[in-house]
Amino acid sequence: MSELSLSERIDEFRRRAGSDRGPVLPRHPEVASWRTATVEDIDAIHAVMVAADRVDHPTWTTPREDVADTFDLAHIDHSRDTVLALDAAGEVIAFGSSFLHPSREGALNVHLSGAVLPSLWRRGIGRAVFGWQYARGLEQLAEAARALPDAQDVEGTAQLRVYAEESNVGNQRLAESAGLAAERWFATMLRDLSAGAPEVTLPEAARESGMRLVAYTHDRDEAARLARNDAFRDHWGSLPSPPESWAKFVGGEFFRADLSRLVVGPDGAIAAFCLASVNEDDWASLGASNSYIDLIGVVRAHRRRGLAPAVVAATLGAMADAGLEKAVLDVDTASPTGADALYEGLGFVADERSVALVAHI
Repeated sequence: MSELSLSERIDEFRRRAGSDRGPVLPRHPEVASWRTATVEDIDAIHAVMVAADRVDHPTWTTPREDVADTFDLAHIDHSRDTVLALDAAGEVIAFGSSFLHPSREGALNVHLSGAVLPSLWRRGIGRAVFGWQYARGLEQLAEAARALPDAQDVEGTAQLRVYAEESNVGNQRLAESAGLAAERWFATMLRDLSAGAPEVTLPEAARESGMRLVAYTHDRDEAARLARNDAFRDHWGSLPSPPESWAKFVGGEFFRADLSRLVVGPDGAIAAFCLASVNEDDWASLGASNSYIDLIGVVRAHRRRGLAPAVVAATLGAMADAGLEKAVLDVDTASPTGADALYEGLGFVADERSVALVAHI
């Protein structure tokens, strides 16, 4: 165990990385100007993201809502957290963001994300953007660590995290050059619904104890958030979902309560959940109408009782009844719950893969 506190370790890390002065607007011969972002830049940022999505993962694109939502969250300040690269006409050609998660439980966590217009790839613009993001991320960690209570500062940890598509070797090498290392792999899995959903019911013991499958209703929003946080407490990289972010998810235009299913106990408490959304903009990309399963989980007190297959199958049944052709989800391939095997047993087939690269401090 280091004798240095977390804030001291971060400061030392920043000095070694040459980032102790914080982020400085980059320079690049093909970028006319640089600045940080404002709410008026939502569409420009989204346009760059979608252009990169078409190359990185052509079966789905990032919704504009995902970008817009970040401008409403109290813990994100785009005037400090997002940098833009502009061409001579003032058009955004690249962006990079550094977002510090609001949770102070466990590790302080910064997620670095960004994109460059594909027509300008391999010219060093992404490296310039990433250098700014990296310095901003370390600055955020330093600021957060100094605000922690003394005991938490001494015992705490911090990390920078980047997600990259398996096919995007350039992104991976860029992160690795800054000291981040591949730590976890994720697979996108598809399930054909043309033949209907698997017939899986709650185990007899669960039914006898009063467990039942129900459709999601919004009066359970807060209970579902708490169930999600409990179920994901021991999942790699997961941090608690705060009320503000959760409200945007379940209250957003893509969330589908009618497709989502819960397992509840005799007291109405949520024991398991399968929450789904629909973004019709992805249908043409995938070549089929589909629903994305955002979250699947079982609260820890009810694990190993056969609830997960039943709640997922119920959601798949709702999708099939709605006439959707495919179900899509992402899974941690090293999940301690054996989730990938569960989904394979329900007819899901692995497709694209992505990797999480992490620097621990």
